[in-house]
Amino acid sequence: MVMGSLRKRLALGFVCICTLLVMCMTGKAVFDKYQFGTEILKPQKIRAGQVKMAKAPDLSYIGDTYASDDEVSQTHCPTGIRARVSVTKYNSTFLKNIPVLQWLKHASKIEHERLRKYPGAHGWRGVNFMNLVETLSALNTTANQFMFDDWDSRANGSTCIRCAVIGNGGILRGSKKGREIDEHHYVFRVNGAVIKGFEEDVGSRTTHYTFSTNTLGNSMRSYAKAGFHGPPKSKETRYIFLPDQGRDYTLLKSVTSQTKTPSKYFGTKVTAKNFKIYHPDFTRYIRNRFLRSNILKGRFRDWYRPTTGAVMLMAAMHTCDQVDAYGFITPDYKKYSDHYYDKSFHRVIFYVNHDMRLELKVWQELHKARLINLYMRK
Repeated sequence: MVMGSLRKRLALGFVCICTLLVMCMTGKAVFDKYQFGTEILKPQKIRAGQVKMAKAPDLSYIGDTYASDDEVSQTHCPTGIRARVSVTKYNSTFLKNIPVLQWLKHASKIEHERLRKYPGAHGWRGVNFMNLVETLSALNTTANQFMFDDWDSRANGSTCIRCAVIGNGGILRGSKKGREIDEHHYVFRVNGAVIKGFEEDVGSRTTHYTFSTNTLGNSMRSYAKAGFHGPPKSKETRYIFLPDQGRDYTLLKSVTSQTKTPSKYFGTKVTAKNFKIYHPDFTRYIRNRFLRSNILKGRFRDWYRPTTGAVMLMAAMHTCDQVDAYGFITPDYKKYSDHYYDKSFHRVIFYVNHDMRLELKVWQELHKARLINLYMRK
């Protein structure tokens, strides 16, 4: 029995090594059926006493200095978030020129050297410089630089950009907010965004879809029975990568070069202009300035990052003039199932790589400061 178990472990290890080698040789391997559905890191449920506190992280690890862009804002809305933030406690926290997206101009040796010290979504550690250049070289137009690349061409008659940002929380089930959501200029969605059959509650439009390679694969596997079979597809949909690791850059390079398999997930009519990618400075800034969790003081600090939905919401708050948030965690979250499309009740579970309690607190604070309008079913 022992030898049999050992043989199985050795065989599994050999398969994993072979898979990683294939991934290194070709971007297409990222979308291989086996690899695409495999997590690099499975979230772990929090147990009492699991997160052991250590000394506060040093400033070099946190990295609270960032690049600056002059082109982040696309409007001069007199009542927008950028105008209102100055009278809130977030005035010194909010950086108006933080780069939300990265594109070709950011792929320099100097920037790579600065960011390669930060892991995961917060930097370029483990991202080969030449791979970075090849990936970002495809993102070389204003469509990749601006969040709302079609704003000037829209017949909107408005000087302010109104955005609906949709989480997947169970609070949306039965809300009948679909029409209200679709009336916004732009509609953001994330991960397992099931729309068909729930249009009355969550709307039907998707202008911006946020995901990482890992979260998209997990969503397609976990929520297939609920009706999620891939990212939303429409003429107005833009796809925004949240790069957790090097393979996100590999995947982005694949989809912008129109290889066969990625087109299966994003459609055959997409071009490089349909894709954007979050800047690691932005994700690290959100972690450091808004969602600085005590997890950063413990042994899971390299695992921690804001949820994908949190990054999406914060990106909207830094680019839109008005943000209405739906389906995000609220103080009465225990009343609702985890997702609005759950066929039976599933309680919300907190994982060690995110801090949902902190996000709950911050969403309430931002709502009270009138920087976002959070749907709370009241």
